[in-house]
Amino acid sequence: MTVEFKAYYQSEIGLIEIVSTDEAIKSLNFIDDKAEIELIDQSYEPKILKICREQLEEYFKGHRTDFSLKLDPDGTSFQKSVWQQLLNIPYGQTASYLDIARLVGNTKAVRAIGAANGQNRISIIIPCHRVIGSNGKLTGYGGGLWRKAWLLEHEGVLNTQLALFDPK
Repeated sequence: MTVEFKAYYQSEIGLIEIVSTDEAIKSLNFIDDKAEIELIDQSYEPKILKICREQLEEYFKGHRTDFSLKLDPDGTSFQKSVWQQLLNIPYGQTASYLDIARLVGNTKAVRAIGAANGQNRISIIIPCHRVIGSNGKLTGYGGGLWRKAWLLEHEGVLNTQLALFDPK
């Protein structure tokens, strides 16, 4: 059994829980309910957690556009193929679910792409927030649409590509 470690990062849009092994990031999710925070043993922290917090800090300060971390999300081979395509969406750009379906080679899989996107457990780093509807509007985001809007605005997308969306 693989041992997992946790750390927390306080971002401008909420507390983020990071889970890793000694080698790779397993999940990165927003924590809205403080009751979900676990007391963690601080006597040992894998280097990957420290680096992840540093890279998140750089991202939120606007100094990082790409993450360079080993990732090991749990999922099916189809989900992993979708998440791999999400990693190819550049900072400051968006793609539609149909765009991702084309990239995985099945334009009829738009709903399955949406479901896989929703199962992404490594928010921000695997940038599911960059996936929008074919009509250019924001669609679901596990961390809340307001966070998706914030992240896209932070990356300079909202004002240029998503003029149809009014986050208010």
